[in-house]
This record gives sequence, C-alpha cells and structure tokens, in this order.
Amino acid sequence: MAQVTVIEYLIKQLDKLGITDIFGLPGDYNFSIIEGIEKNKNTNWIGCTNELNAGYAADGYARIKGYGALVTTYGVGELSAINAIAGSYAEYVPVVKIVGVPSTENINKHALLHHNLSEPDYHAFERAYSNVVQTTAYLGCDNAKIEIDRVLSVLINEKRPVYIAIPEDICSLKINDNPYIQKYESDRKVLGSAVKHIISVLSKAKNPVVLADILVERFHAKDELFRLLETTKYPVTTLLMGKGLIDWYYKGFIGTYLGKYDNTETYDYVNNSDCVITIGAIFSDLNTFGFDYSFNSSSMIDIEGNYTIVENIKYDNVLMKDLLLELSKTIPVFTPNFTPHYPERQKNFIVPEVSPYGKLTAKYIYPRIQEFLKENDIIFSETGLIEFGFAPMRLPRNTHIYNQVLWGSIGWATPASFGAGIAAKNKRVVLITGDGSHQLTAQEVSSMMRYGIHPVIIVMNNSGYSIERAMCTNPMDDFNDISSWDYSKLPLVFKGDAWTVKVRTNKEFDEALKRAEYEQKERLCYIEVFTDKMDLPNLAEKITHSSLSKAKINA
Repeated sequence: MAQVTVIEYLIKQLDKLGITDIFGLPGDYNFSIIEGIEKNKNTNWIGCTNELNAGYAADGYARIKGYGALVTTYGVGELSAINAIAGSYAEYVPVVKIVGVPSTENINKHALLHHNLSEPDYHAFERAYSNVVQTTAYLGCDNAKIEIDRVLSVLINEKRPVYIAIPEDICSLKINDNPYIQKYESDRKVLGSAVKHIISVLSKAKNPVVLADILVERFHAKDELFRLLETTKYPVTTLLMGKGLIDWYYKGFIGTYLGKYDNTETYDYVNNSDCVITIGAIFSDLNTFGFDYSFNSSSMIDIEGNYTIVENIKYDNVLMKDLLLELSKTIPVFTPNFTPHYPERQKNFIVPEVSPYGKLTAKYIYPRIQEFLKENDIIFSETGLIEFGFAPMRLPRNTHIYNQVLWGSIGWATPASFGAGIAAKNKRVVLITGDGSHQLTAQEVSSMMRYGIHPVIIVMNNSGYSIERAMCTNPMDDFNDISSWDYSKLPLVFKGDAWTVKVRTNKEFDEALKRAEYEQKERLCYIEVFTDKMDLPNLAEKITHSSLSKAKINA
C-alpha cells in the first residue's frame, strides 16, 4: 500500500474537499505544514497580515466554496485566530484550523519553549479551542491517520470548524494513503417516519409557508429546497441571514422576513399561518428582529441539517438533503379549497429624485447600490447598520450576500471578502463596511492587492460607531468616537493598483459607482462615502425607535 507523509496526506484530503487555497501566517513551528501546502501542485499558500484576519479570510472562503482552512503557529498565532474560528462555529462555517506545535520530544519533556506559558502546558490552547470547534485532534505517532480521517469526517458531517495540532516531527511521519472519511447517512426508518408525520400535518394545513435560512446553504441543500418549492408551490420567505438564498424574481418568494418593521404583509402571513415549515433557520435575536414571531411551535415543522422536529417530536439522524428530496417526491401539491391571498412581493428600493448636489444619506445610498449590483455578484455586508440597509433590497439573479448576523464581530467583512475573492476570482466581490469596523482589519486590503483581487470596497465614513450611537442613552458620548483616518489613501499606502475616490454628494456617489463598473475589471476600487454621524437606514431607524420606546416604557 502506498505511503505518504502526514502533511502530504492531510493536504491531499483538503484538496479533495475543494480547499485549494489555505490562509495563515508562518511561524517556526508550522514551516513543514506550509511547505507541504506549497509542494502540492493543486494547493496555494495565502499569507495574510495577521492571524485574526487569516481566520476571517478562511471563513469567507468557506462560505463560497463550502470548506476552508487556516494555518497558524502554536500559542500566539492560534490564540490570535480564535475569535474568527468562534464566529465560524456559531454560524456553521466549516473551517479546518491547523496549528503547528513543538516536537513530541519537547512536549514529552515539558520543555519551556517560546510561545508557551511559564509553566508549559502543551494542550492548554487545544482545550481553549475545544469550546469553539466541533472536535479537536492532537496528532502523534500512533494516531495521525485515524485522527485526520475522524476530524475531517466531523467537518463534513457537522459543517462546523475542527482543530488539528501537528507536532513538527509528525509532519514527516509516513502513513498509509487510504482515506476513510465517513459521511452520515439518514436512518431510512426514521426518515420514513418523519416524512409520514410531515405529510399528515400538511394535509390539514390551509395556509402553509416555508421560512428558509442560511443553514440550507451550509448543508448544501439548495437544489433540494428548490425542488420542494417547485413541487409544492408553497410561498417562501427567508430570515436576514438567508437573504439571497431565494431568487427575488422567484414567483413564490414573498420577500425577506423583517419582523413588524417592514414587509408587514409577509410578517402577518407567516404569523397567521397554520403550518410554518422552517428549513435551516437560526432563531437568534438580530436574525428575527428581536424574536419578533408568534407562530405556534407545536404545529410547525423544523428541518435542520441532521435532524427534524415535527409538532415537538424530534427525528434524529435525518439529513436535510434527504428529507427535502423525499418530501418533494411524496408531498401533495398545495390545493386549498379556497383562493389563497398571498402577500404582495416585498417592495424594493426606488432611487429617490433628489438634488444631485445634496448631501449623501442612507435614503439615497442603498437604493443606488441596489441599482449598481449585477448578476453573479458576491456581496459582503459588515455587521452593524449596513446589514439593515441591505435587508429590504432587491438582489439581481444569482447574487449572493454574506453577513455575520449571529456572531457579529466587527471587522469580519473586510478579510472575509478577501477570502471570497480568492475563492471566486471570476466573480465581482462588493464589500460594504463602516469606518469603525474597517479600522480593525483594514490591513487585509493590502493582501487583496498582493494577490490581484479586485473588489469594489465602499467604506461608510460616519465618524464612529453609529449603530452604538443609535442604541445608547447619549448618542454623542465620546466612547463612540474613533480615530480620524483618510481612508481613501489606504490603498496608496499599501502599494498596488487601485482606484480611490471620496464622495460627499449624491452626484459624486452616482459617478463613482458608474466609474467603478469598468475600473474594477482591472484594479481594486475603493470608495469613501461621507455621511452624518446619525444617518441611519430606514429599517434601522424603525428598530432603534421601537427599542427606545420600549426602554422608556420599562423605565
């Protein structure tokens, strides 16, 4: 039987998953890992400016290609990246976290080596990661191959990050090249029972509705969802994290679920439905606009990645893909004994007629961005006000928008969009971020230029943390201020081919987007947009005003 080194074997298995680009930073404990990446003809090493950014980049890459990978050195490197991996864990983004650690000899001797605690504990950081990954592995002479196979099996099946520590000497250890990656299969008996139960519930439903969300994409079940929708003709909406999952032009799409704040006909329809079918839903506070739903859980059908709940009865070991496929074969077409009144499709933005020389506000910015977007774009929306600006937006066909609504780590979007650009070099990436968030991770713009990635970057310069200002007692409190940067000059500092511009008026913004249409084909485009401190998207205004009213009542 053919044998290969441990690192050759691991990189080969990552390549099979479509991970052809691996992010990270070099350190003396991970040189052998990086050399293994470089020696594989199908994989590329992508160096980043710091480990946190590398983790975000791997996250963005995985959202596009299905899986991602990150390499750091022991201790200082891996702890710098742990926040990024925690975000991937929270939002079901499968990233392989690989760390190079000291040799087994030094580990066994408890030698006090650099990047360690004063009292060496070579498993301390593995234990830290155990809280934010699905499983961990510490490779040794006796378990290297078995553990790699086990951990990658978990990655594939659970769609969450995993952690692999590789001592320096173990990288060159020879192992058999016969992978045994196990993939979950549905328990056919349980699957049949779940399908039967669902059919019985739906046969009595008069106004069923599908509420789909981002885990449909994470568990690679989009085709099965669309087949179900085409079969049943059920109306479908999505939560905020799942925006873009359903084509805006699909005839059964009734718009994004925005709570009581917008698209209210859909809100009423969902909450008055006698059977809500949730598929891959994450019921977090921001994703549901403050848990703003009232449909009855005892009558709902909840389809998740590896299990399903019907009328509060849980069916384990049932894969989302399999269940949706079986339902599309057997489910009755929705034929009520009356003419159903579906809510009107969510109204999209219309670019307002305003003075071309008027000061830019969200009321012009987001409708104009809507017109700027085109088919097949990949959009990264930063945490904060921006995701609420995008929430009501009409998206072109095959356009994908990515956000981090649950974990909400500001600064994520800039390096994540870099990772996406590496993953999909044939598509246009559009990044919209705020000045406060951008200051955390702006260094990765230099990596974009280094690797020839040409996104369109729009930075909202409103002089601080406006989302925090909108929520706090004193909006003008100094703690929401940030350092003043000349953002549009950043690409010039980093060196590389970039077109940059500052815009303050409606006309300037319109002209900048028109020019970016053709500039982006050759180089990075960087647009700095100036707005007032308290300029909010309409949806954010409604939410904050409602929250403040509640606070006053409770006080």
